[in-house]
Amino acid sequence: MSERVIVTVACGVCKNRNYYFDRCKKQDGKLLLSKFCKNCGKHTDHNETK
Repeated sequence: MSERVIVTVACGVCKNRNYYFDRCKKQDGKLLLSKFCKNCGKHTDHNETK
């Protein structure tokens, strides 16, 4: 079986789901990235969602 899982990250301001990443299942904690949001038009923090 694959040890990778696909996660979705959403903008912290507008909650729009913009990006998809894969990560290891064994990694602890949630993913937090600073990415560009097309809806907001600026760089914002993006949190991992289901």
